[in-house]
Amino acid sequence: MPLIQPFRGLRPAPGSAVDVAAPPYDVLSSAEARERAAGKPCSFLHISKAEIDLPVDTDPYAPAVYAKSAGNFRRLIADGVLIRDALPCYYAYRLTMGEHVQTGIVAAASVADYDCNRIRKHEFTRPDKEDDRVRQIEALSAQTGPVLLACPDSPDADTLIARATGGAPVADVTADGVRHTVWVIDDAATVAGLTAIFDAMPNLYIADGHHRSAAASRVAASRRGQASAQAFLAVIFPAQQMRILDYNRVVRDLNGLSPDAFLARVSEHFAITPAAGRVHPEKPGVVGMYLGGRWYRLEIDPALVPSTDPVARLDVSLLSDQLLEPVLGIGDLRRDKRIDFVGGIRGPAELERRVDSGEMAVAFAMHATRMGDLMAVADSGQVMPPKSTWFEPKLADGLVSHIID
Repeated sequence: MPLIQPFRGLRPAPGSAVDVAAPPYDVLSSAEARERAAGKPCSFLHISKAEIDLPVDTDPYAPAVYAKSAGNFRRLIADGVLIRDALPCYYAYRLTMGEHVQTGIVAAASVADYDCNRIRKHEFTRPDKEDDRVRQIEALSAQTGPVLLACPDSPDADTLIARATGGAPVADVTADGVRHTVWVIDDAATVAGLTAIFDAMPNLYIADGHHRSAAASRVAASRRGQASAQAFLAVIFPAQQMRILDYNRVVRDLNGLSPDAFLARVSEHFAITPAAGRVHPEKPGVVGMYLGGRWYRLEIDPALVPSTDPVARLDVSLLSDQLLEPVLGIGDLRRDKRIDFVGGIRGPAELERRVDSGEMAVAFAMHATRMGDLMAVADSGQVMPPKSTWFEPKLADGLVSHIID
């Protein structure tokens, strides 16, 4: 199959999108999902977080949860809340958050191209999280959580997608400060043109959804004779339109050091400048540090920045290699309980709150990883350090699903 192909999407019936659309399954806890879905029987949270319809102490990975999800999914289809397009289509998808706008397409992406690394990865996956997504896909015979992909810039694709967005959308929903707008692309010439344009691209890049794509690959391997299982649900945006926010770090203690001794150790590899207010790192190599009620601007010694290693030169790597591990004794970001991570959407006030409350001793405000850096890491066959990227705005669940039949 080509790199991407159209498919018969399952989507909310006219007028139902506002009732169906939900945040991604992995951004809400079970308790938050239960609260958000209260009084909303058509919310897609009843499918993506089906434990909310079972007793409060239910294990979210229990077989009953997947069975409940499948039952809820069938109910929304039977009730006509979700409808399926008669012919294979693409879908234009626009995200609007304040002044930021990005427009791409919803497509079925090739599992074979994922398996051979034409669709490139930049993160490790965890087997337990893969297993969860496999069970969900198998229970529903559908992929309902889209994988967020980045593509090289293509004026030809942009032109075709822009033409498609000139008509009336089939979904237009605003939630959590983000507007989600979807159009059906069913013109045969436009569909063929988009398929050809994307198939000529050398690579696509996973921005978010490594566990969903890995799970789709496993399902495809177990259903080799089933054509629809050989693709996975994806939303693809031009890389230049995508926005990565900073992903910041907070640490519980100074590893036995006094504040003065800690600053002295930090100064071995960073130039430290006290700041009059909050530090928003203006370029790579600069980190804001909040300690003892005040902000400092840290700038890494340029001699320590490797020019050829796309992972080692990332700011998150430099902070780990030159400060978190040698000074604070934090070597395993995935398992060390002394460190936590704060998405940039929360702002510097959240870093100050975590430190001023006494919960944390020091906070680090990072410069956001750039899309070019992510793509360079993926091209090198390496992986990013944990918690390197925070994409905003987030996709919604429920606006388009891919049925495996």
